[in-house]
Amino acid sequence: MRDQIYPMVRNLLLTGAIQPGEVIDEKAIAAQLHVSRTPVHEAIKRLADEHLVEVIAQSATRAARMDRKEIEESFLIRRALEIESAVQAAPRMNQDHTDRLADILNAHARSVERRNYVDAISRDDEFHRYITEISDLPRLWSTIEISKAQLDRCRHMMLPRAGQAEATLEQHREIIRALNSRDPAKAAAAMKSHLDAAYSSTKSVMDGPGLA
Repeated sequence: MRDQIYPMVRNLLLTGAIQPGEVIDEKAIAAQLHVSRTPVHEAIKRLADEHLVEVIAQSATRAARMDRKEIEESFLIRRALEIESAVQAAPRMNQDHTDRLADILNAHARSVERRNYVDAISRDDEFHRYITEISDLPRLWSTIEISKAQLDRCRHMMLPRAGQAEATLEQHREIIRALNSRDPAKAAAAMKSHLDAAYSSTKSVMDGPGLA
């Protein structure tokens, strides 16, 4: 159970269940999750390392406010790593990989049709995570996941936005086509185009209120 607390608390921050700047009540979270305060406190310490939580000495613990510079930095790190993931995955593609990516894409499309946008984000992440598995870089996804935490907060703030989810699905189809070509340059271009388009939408959130 201890290992499950960290992703649970992290998800509360990413989805906006705990808003930026909101005081984090470890006792209340522990009661909500039916655990002691110790694993919650340990999770908070890990989340502080990811800049999702601010621990104010002798005062309080708060959900970190969203910072424009950190979001920009998160995007640059994610883009570099995911482009390399696509480059490494392309020459390794086989029919099983193609079929699995298609299955993930179809599940993603069903989530969009049902307007279950939280699940759609999960399917989106599953798509990108599987490409890192194809690339045979086992530690890559965990690094990407940590680096994109601030971007994920923006993703949840953008939902639902007309046309955004459908555009993502089409971009994922293009990534699959590029990977199936087994051409690293095409795979890199498709991934870059997709991530740049996603970041363009993220900028509209960054230009709104609430960011430093």
